[in-house]
Amino acid sequence: MKKGNRLINDFWNQTKATIWKFLDAMAVNYSVYSTFLRGFYPHLSENRIYVYSGFETVVVVCLDYCGKKEEQTYAESDSMNPVIYKPGCEPRASMVWKLYESMQLMKERLQARSLDVEVYGILLTEADITNVEDLEDGWDALNIKVIDGFRKLKNWSIKVNDDDDLPSKAYVDTITNTAQADDDEEFTRLLEEFINSELDKSEGDDAPDEEGKTEDEEKETTPEESPDDSDAGLDDIVLPSGVIEQNTNVSIKVDILRPFANPRAELDKLIGCADIKRHIDELLALTSYNKTMRELFPQGRLHEVSLHSIFFGRPGTGKTTVCKIYGSLLRQAGALSKGHVVVCDRSTFIGTLWGDEERSVNQVVEMAKGGVLMIDEAYLLNGKNTQDPGKIVVQMLMNILADERQRDIAVVLCGYKEPMMKLLETNPGLQSRFPNRFEFADFTVDELLEITKHRVKEYEYEFTDQAWEKYRRIMAQAYQARDPQTWGNARFVANQLERIYIQHAARCVEQQPAEKLSWRLLTPEDIVPIEVPRQRVKIGF
Repeated sequence: MKKGNRLINDFWNQTKATIWKFLDAMAVNYSVYSTFLRGFYPHLSENRIYVYSGFETVVVVCLDYCGKKEEQTYAESDSMNPVIYKPGCEPRASMVWKLYESMQLMKERLQARSLDVEVYGILLTEADITNVEDLEDGWDALNIKVIDGFRKLKNWSIKVNDDDDLPSKAYVDTITNTAQADDDEEFTRLLEEFINSELDKSEGDDAPDEEGKTEDEEKETTPEESPDDSDAGLDDIVLPSGVIEQNTNVSIKVDILRPFANPRAELDKLIGCADIKRHIDELLALTSYNKTMRELFPQGRLHEVSLHSIFFGRPGTGKTTVCKIYGSLLRQAGALSKGHVVVCDRSTFIGTLWGDEERSVNQVVEMAKGGVLMIDEAYLLNGKNTQDPGKIVVQMLMNILADERQRDIAVVLCGYKEPMMKLLETNPGLQSRFPNRFEFADFTVDELLEITKHRVKEYEYEFTDQAWEKYRRIMAQAYQARDPQTWGNARFVANQLERIYIQHAARCVEQQPAEKLSWRLLTPEDIVPIEVPRQRVKIGF
């Protein structure tokens, strides 16, 4: 592997759990040209190919739809054996060999134009390769990385950055034989421009140190981290400490959630929530429309758009996640300057001394400027006692929201629907201040199972067919017996999986499976149900 090459290092650090987020992030990396090829003749003519072109580097990502759920073994230790043999199975052509031969052809085409460009390959395959450890060094010597064990690769859609203005597109044109001879002059000009710009960068502050790494590479994320989860492009946002002083003796810590770098992708990934996605899109469309109209007609009257919202829903229905996405999307639309989320509840505001509430509200609002102030279980501020200090907090928020200068903030009140509606009824002013209502319904059984698949995938676990059937049955029974008032939705899934992971770990430590993949395989023995809060039976007349 070529040391000191950021693009290659990033690709080589990916795992089965992180590769998809990484590829999506590459689609918005405007220093790398990427494109989709329906195949590459002759060896990969039936495979989907994605090509990533950077400075003196080309990475070819090949998807292998072999559809083999059973184990596939490279029987020979020679990683370049063109055929895979397995007892009892039909031999098939080695995808590593086909990818390598294609890379060599690409390199020949580049060298024919006097281009000294390294070509690397990434193979994503549905095969389960049992002797990976024996072959990895050989693959690495061939500049190939293999990630195996995928399922249904055809269902995955990978975004690309096929901006024709990127000079590195010239490498891809050469590889695919689309760079014609009559374009040589323009081709050479673009390459010189591209290479010179990269050389200028290398002579600046980011020049490699004695060990060949730039300062940015020293800060490179670990393989377990995903570029989508980083603060790329958001480093200039300065967030508050998250500590408020209720009085000289009491300090309260509040959660500060950083904005997403790619909130649209995060919203699209949400399971269910169709009405919420539509409502958010409508609100963002009106916000963007107002922004454009302000630029076109500075003196014109704009539609009034309130960002303040109410999230109705039970625990585990995704309110906090959507709130974080909401703030990030509003930042992208230009409605908020930062997009972070400050998460509070009743305990954040209610203190022990006279005046604590006022001090707390002022500090929290100051923290949330530029972003979202989220108040969880906001109905608890509406105490039954007329002297309840929570009522002071509600009134203070009303006064703040009435201040026209407080435009760079969105307040989101969250909680169960019934008590939240009572809060709105007892304070008519809140009705007009919070026009946006988002209702988070309980997840269906199918949606909970889909959430399970996503969470298990993050840890690279897989259910056996029997284990999945047992889990599906337990989840359906738990859902049927649930108490709607205490049901945890996605939290129930998280608790159930935590119990399964513990059971799985204990079993593996005791049995010490010989097969490497068995350490990631969840079996029926691991599926242990947790207690489900039952619905209370009312007794009386």
